[in-house]
Amino acid sequence: MADKASRGLVIYGDGLARLVDPTHTHLHKLASLSCCGFLSLPHSPPSESEDARVIREFAQLLDVGDTCMDTSGEGTTKDVTSEKLSSVKSISDRFMGMRAAVITDSSSLKSFGGKNGLSVLQLQELYDRNKAYAQPSHVVLAFELLKLLGFQEGKVLEASQFDLIFLHIGAHEEIFGQKDIEFLNSLIGGVMEIASVGSDIGSRLHLSLVLGYGDVSQNDDTNLSVLATNQSSNSDLILLFPRQSYCLKGMNLRTDVRPHCPILMTQWQSGVTRKDNVNNFFFQEFKEHCGNLTVPADRFLHEVAFKLWKAPKYGA
Repeated sequence: MADKASRGLVIYGDGLARLVDPTHTHLHKLASLSCCGFLSLPHSPPSESEDARVIREFAQLLDVGDTCMDTSGEGTTKDVTSEKLSSVKSISDRFMGMRAAVITDSSSLKSFGGKNGLSVLQLQELYDRNKAYAQPSHVVLAFELLKLLGFQEGKVLEASQFDLIFLHIGAHEEIFGQKDIEFLNSLIGGVMEIASVGSDIGSRLHLSLVLGYGDVSQNDDTNLSVLATNQSSNSDLILLFPRQSYCLKGMNLRTDVRPHCPILMTQWQSGVTRKDNVNNFFFQEFKEHCGNLTVPADRFLHEVAFKLWKAPKYGA
């Protein structure tokens, strides 16, 4: 546990888990330094639109998933968000005054984040602040992201604009002339260079990289399931295995857990997070060697907020 409150950066690659390959060395290096695991998601509603899926899965990370569930079965967010969000507390109210922001090019996600009390920022605006300097875009943006968290010129400032930042990068986007996954890889390298192991920034920055699979079909089940091989291949044996904690919410069984295509998660903070035996950012590597195993996605923000001294400890 750190002796001072951390500040959090969550980089969320929505649909990018499928695109990681051996050339993305910065992602693999981060995984090798981190504690890794899975975030389980619920099944998708029937006929869910892509916009609805993006909002629903981000809502799970914020633990406000009930606000965008469409009980009509049409898989849309029509009227559901506006009606239910009016009764939901903001991020600041839920987490001891935590100041949080979301950076995204998704118009629907901007609206959803704003209604949940997140400040909404644009990548282009951050880049424009320092584009005059002869630096690659990922270096400029890494600098600006950390500056918003009070990390500047290798130092940790007493005050910061935000305690937590979510950066959302969707699949099939081109960002400053780079493909989505290439930009993500470069950005991680830029952040890690500034917040190097043993530096003042590295000891106060809680960095989470979460990559999802986007739109999921039943064909993805076979090779991307978090179930043990003997569980998934023999339905009779499932009854002999105790329910894992990610299948429960309090004392109640979660009935909608999707066992395949979870979000892949790494968390790193120098001198604070444990290091497990994962060496590469691949599903099978996580399944065999990760330290966090599987956690419900709606518990993610609670765990991050704990590191920021904005929430009590969740779980063990």
